[in-house]
Amino acid sequence: MENTADSTLYNADDESWELRLYIAGQTPKSVTALANLKKYCEQYLKGRYALEVIDLLKDPQLAEGDQILAIPTLVRKLPEPIRKIIGDLSNVERVLVGLDIRPIDVKSPR
Repeated sequence: MENTADSTLYNADDESWELRLYIAGQTPKSVTALANLKKYCEQYLKGRYALEVIDLLKDPQLAEGDQILAIPTLVRKLPEPIRKIIGDLSNVERVLVGLDIRPIDVKSPR
C-alpha cells in the first residue's frame, strides 16, 4: 500500500489553527516532534496557523492548564474541539487524523 499523504490534497478548511507543543528541553523526542510539526504545518496549514512551543523545564506550571501528562504533547486549541497528540509526531497519518486534517474529496473521472 502506497503512502499518499504527500500526493493527496488536504482540506484543513480556511480556519485559523492554534497549536501548542509541550516539550521538556532539547531531548531527541522533543526536537523530532518540533521538526515534524513545523513540516506538517507548512505543508498542510501554510499561513493559517499559530504555533506556541512550551518548554516545561522552564515553565512547569503551564502543564496544568492543558492537563499535560506526557511529553512531547501537541494540543490543538483551535479550531475546536481541543485535540491532543502524544509522541514525536513521526507518523504522518496519525497526526493528520489527530488534527482532523482530511483529504479533499476529488472526484475521479470515469
